[in-house]
Amino acid sequence: MQKVHCEWGPNGVEILRDRVAVVVIVDVLSFSTAVDVAVHRHARIHPFPYGDEDAARAEAARLGVRLAASRKAGGQLSLSPASLMKLNPGERLLLPSPNGSRLSLACGKAIVLAGCLRNAQAVAAKARALAEGGDVAVIPAGERWADGSLRPAIEDLIGAGAIIEALDLPGEPEALVAREAFRSAKPHLGETLRGCRSGQELIGREHAMDVEIALELNVSHCAPLLKNGAYEDAAA
Repeated sequence: MQKVHCEWGPNGVEILRDRVAVVVIVDVLSFSTAVDVAVHRHARIHPFPYGDEDAARAEAARLGVRLAASRKAGGQLSLSPASLMKLNPGERLLLPSPNGSRLSLACGKAIVLAGCLRNAQAVAAKARALAEGGDVAVIPAGERWADGSLRPAIEDLIGAGAIIEALDLPGEPEALVAREAFRSAKPHLGETLRGCRSGQELIGREHAMDVEIALELNVSHCAPLLKNGAYEDAAA
């Protein structure tokens, strides 16, 4: 029987990638939301691990694509979903990120989708279709504490739950708990995302608009699919 699974971060990907047909990466603030915004504008996003600027520049040059700037740069294309509203159709962007990009590139042979609150229903529908009866893993990315350990992020749990709700499949307990987290938060998504730790961090760094974009539920019909090293709309 087809099932949905849910586990956190890199270890979750590692234990599930060989057991499922499709992996959905959920990094609401902000990788998955940024990918959705870009793909909605018919751009392509190349995920890349965050942390080595020289390697990122070299990879962007090799691919012949633009390199996203640090979010701190301001006014430039970056991990900020608001900045990607400026992308032109057909544009290609290398997007380093510490969580979503790394997870996207760690899924082995599984089909990979980027999911968030904005595209939960669209991604769930595409995941079921692409799985062709196989299992689906929904991975809340989480954040990192200063020592590098995983910091569970409730916005990712809620985003994963929104996708699991829309999948409407039998699930393991971890998946069902994520679904219930979404159901509980749904009536007050704005208050929850603005008030959670990640939301407060972004607001404090003057990226409040990124939080507002991320908390919109099912406003996008895109299902970003990782294909040949880049996310593009699965329907394209």
